[in-house]
Amino acid sequence: MTKFEQLPEVEETLIEFPTNFPIKVMGETHDDFASEITRTIQLHWPEFDTHLIEMRGSSNGKYLSLTCLVYVTSKPQLDDIYRSLTSHPMVKVVL
Repeated sequence: MTKFEQLPEVEETLIEFPTNFPIKVMGETHDDFASEITRTIQLHWPEFDTHLIEMRGSSNGKYLSLTCLVYVTSKPQLDDIYRSLTSHPMVKVVL
């Protein structure tokens, strides 16, 4: 290999794919919050459904937390899901 040849890019991750990966999504309480998050995730994994969501409200009821169990097959897919969720106007935090 010459000094001008590029090494192939290796995506470093501690996650082994494919896997079921929990993503926590938080936003203000709204009747359509869970359905909006479901639709957003379905852009990247069409089989995702609401039965894969655990929902919790905050003690004062202002915020809603969803833990979504998402089946991902690669780091780029997981990254795309995170980008879509963080850019959604109803979402405050994604973990």
